[in-house]
Amino acid sequence: MADTDDDGKRPVEPPQGRAAGLPYDWRSPTAERIRARVWNAGDPRLWTPKTFGWGYNLNFYWVVHPIRYVRARRR
Repeated sequence: MADTDDDGKRPVEPPQGRAAGLPYDWRSPTAERIRARVWNAGDPRLWTPKTFGWGYNLNFYWVVHPIRYVRARRR
């Protein structure tokens, strides 16, 4: 059954999505999600959606390994 608001008529808005062109995520951060967005060699993006809040995080793996980033972008 889908989540609904208190009166049971409308579905509750998801705690993640996009607003004004920027991603948001209001779910409680988990260790897995933090790791996936802040230190992830498998994600080719330098800027990833925030773990909690509105906007972007920096994928620090690519900051520490800039040569690998350039090589990954060329593939």
